[in-house]
Amino acid sequence: MKKSAIFTLLFLLSASLFGQGIKSPSEFLGYELGTRFTPNYKVVDYYEHVASQLSNVKLQKYGETNELRPLIVAYLSAQENIDNWEQIRTDNLKRAKLMDGEPSGKKVGIVWLSYNVHGNEANSTETAMKTLYELARPDNAKSKEWLKNTVVIMDPCINPDGRDRYSNWINQVAGTTPNPRPEAAEHSEPWPGGRPNHYLFDLNRDWAWQKQIESQQRMKLYNTILPHIHVDFHEQGSNSPYYFAPAAEPVHEQVTPWQRQFQEIIGKNHAKYFDANGWLFFTKENFDILYPSYGDSYPMYNGAIGMTYEQASSDLAILTDEGDTLKLSDAIAHHFTTGMSTVEIAAQYNERMVDEFAAYFEKATTDPKAKYKTYIIKGNNHPDKLKALEAFLNRHQIRYGVSSTKKPVSAFAYRTGKNQNVSVQDGDIVISTYQPKAVLVQAFFEPDTYASITDTYDITAWAVPYMMDLEAFATTERLSVSEGKPMYAAPEMQLGATPAAYLAKWETLEDAKFLAEIMKAGIKLRLATSPFSVNGKEYAAGTLIITRKGNTHMGSRFDEAVKAAAQKFGRSLYSTPTTFVDTGKDFGSNNVPFIKAPTILALRGEGVSSLGFGEFWYFMEQELNYPITMVNTDDFGRVNLDDYDVIVMPSGSYGRMLSESRMEELTAWIRGGGRVIAIERAMNTFMGKGGFNLSRYASDAEQKEASRQSDEEKEAIALTPYAERGSRFESFRLPGAIFKLKVDNTHPLGYGYPDYYFTLKNNGSRYAYLPNGWNVGIIDSEAAYVSGVAGEEAKKTLAKSMVFGVENVGRGAVVYMADNPLFRAFWENGKLFMVNAMFFVGQ
Repeated sequence: MKKSAIFTLLFLLSASLFGQGIKSPSEFLGYELGTRFTPNYKVVDYYEHVASQLSNVKLQKYGETNELRPLIVAYLSAQENIDNWEQIRTDNLKRAKLMDGEPSGKKVGIVWLSYNVHGNEANSTETAMKTLYELARPDNAKSKEWLKNTVVIMDPCINPDGRDRYSNWINQVAGTTPNPRPEAAEHSEPWPGGRPNHYLFDLNRDWAWQKQIESQQRMKLYNTILPHIHVDFHEQGSNSPYYFAPAAEPVHEQVTPWQRQFQEIIGKNHAKYFDANGWLFFTKENFDILYPSYGDSYPMYNGAIGMTYEQASSDLAILTDEGDTLKLSDAIAHHFTTGMSTVEIAAQYNERMVDEFAAYFEKATTDPKAKYKTYIIKGNNHPDKLKALEAFLNRHQIRYGVSSTKKPVSAFAYRTGKNQNVSVQDGDIVISTYQPKAVLVQAFFEPDTYASITDTYDITAWAVPYMMDLEAFATTERLSVSEGKPMYAAPEMQLGATPAAYLAKWETLEDAKFLAEIMKAGIKLRLATSPFSVNGKEYAAGTLIITRKGNTHMGSRFDEAVKAAAQKFGRSLYSTPTTFVDTGKDFGSNNVPFIKAPTILALRGEGVSSLGFGEFWYFMEQELNYPITMVNTDDFGRVNLDDYDVIVMPSGSYGRMLSESRMEELTAWIRGGGRVIAIERAMNTFMGKGGFNLSRYASDAEQKEASRQSDEEKEAIALTPYAERGSRFESFRLPGAIFKLKVDNTHPLGYGYPDYYFTLKNNGSRYAYLPNGWNVGIIDSEAAYVSGVAGEEAKKTLAKSMVFGVENVGRGAVVYMADNPLFRAFWENGKLFMVNAMFFVGQ
């Protein structure tokens, strides 16, 4: 035999033997897949096993969770594609106009499958092992054919911390034989459940905002690839048939006909397999494509075919209303089928899929579908806000720059809601929609999101200028934009040699971080409760006054610590040689109160919204970096309240925690000087209770007037056809809209704000003006509505209502927050309200 033939035979034999070592998930794990839930480390081990046996499977660790669990993806394809992955990736970015040059390699489709973003929707990670095995198995002729022109990227678990919280619990509580009865303990997770991540965030609502470490690391990788298809695997109620695309309305108007069509093509292929197996499914219901921060919508706004697949939740086994027992093995089979079907269609439509992806970005750069062609962010916005905006744009690869067009143009002004003439000035940030990320620009900046129907799955308003409170304009004119970055004024350090006091402004969250830093260092300070001037310079209420008097215990460290904190957070710092002011109150006045570093207790546990608590926890630990004590509601009765200055009650129901006697103790503590911050539903704890004046309406007459409907309106509702029952209460709908509040910024709760605030309102709960308190943020009329879906009755109900208020009770206070200023951590402009409530109110 010739040497060349011998070499070929040996090569084929070695390749065959190399692949023979791959074990099925059941063989590797030592138990049948679907009989228990697999801990994350074993899932990672299995992925490493497959990659170690097959050269056409590559693993990449792209990060770690807060609890130090690895985040990984697997790349699998034909060997040629794996070997040429870098060219495939860069060719794809060239098609997306995010890299210069033309694609030079063959057209290869990229399918990204993401599993287990919600930790207790845990069957999908089990499926991820089965799908990897079947796609990679060398003797699987079908998958081998698909992978000739397709690279599949698999993330077996987006949320390992939440998943292990769930899987560890159910593996402990479930018996040897799963109990399918819904009331069994194994179907009732303890608080907070496995759905969220470490900080109790819903990672499926964090794609756009990227506040969580898992999202930040994943999206950094995602945007270096930009797949053509992205699938997000989920679970829903145990009695729901399987859901797959096409998506439900409303579908954002920027979604292209091809994206809709290809969802249909993929859905029909799934249906073929489900029908053959006698499995029920549904499409075009519930799960829309509007809110830009989901695992289906964000990819859609980035040129991909984004899809959510929803399997009925089974735990290990559960009895359905139809009398059938749904098993984990059934759930795995369903998710496996849609995953494989997706790859199959991607391979079949490879050429067109890639071409349509390129056409998406070609249109974005040459003829974007958008009402507004240019967005202007004024350079006179606070530098902190402009820097935050730049960071946001850079994360999403959104291009921005400067414009030489100085002539006035007609533009929509976000702050006033009206059109006016505006000129671009040096220092303004200008964003054109003529760029690769044109659709994402529209999704983030359009003043009012169009929704074809009002019945949406999530919030309907989120425009960045409202979220960050930026002076911004949107114009229908296309302005030229060239590269350039705004110049920010350097922090001022106007300091004397040995000042009597340092002065720091109070304007943004960065100022709050500075405050937290010096308080932790033991520095004492005072607060300006009214404007003043000293040394010829004006200062607003809320200014931090850090006097040398009171800090002599620190010696020379005092000046060093104040300056170091200011430099750390880029704060301007001023000083004065005297505490005698030109106008206003001298620093020794009782009207310039000493600010005590508060000891803060935050409630968590049964009855408390896990998301609401998580938002506060994350804010305090990761953004403000100020210590809190977290207490379970079940343990609240054993707490010595006198050890704390502030109690934070995230949204929730506290009736179980507060017996009549404990409520009396809490009230006495408040009267003695304690402060409570009650957020959203937590406000109900005080409504109608003795000593508190919180109510829905100021009087019975006001309530009657607010609920009054005309005879025509009543008749229209009463005679709504059953087939249109979804629209019967449309006028009351409020899934998440923006309202403009009037703000009393002379009150400590309003320090640092102008006389308005754009609030994101997620509920229709209304509260009357406080008769003996301070109504700091109010909706004064129906005209306060700004953007998003809000029915006419909802607007009417909210008119003349309190959103942020303070009720003084004895020497203490209750701060009411009908809207959560920390919502999903992305509503940046609300965060100062929370700091004011903790540090300033009641001092």
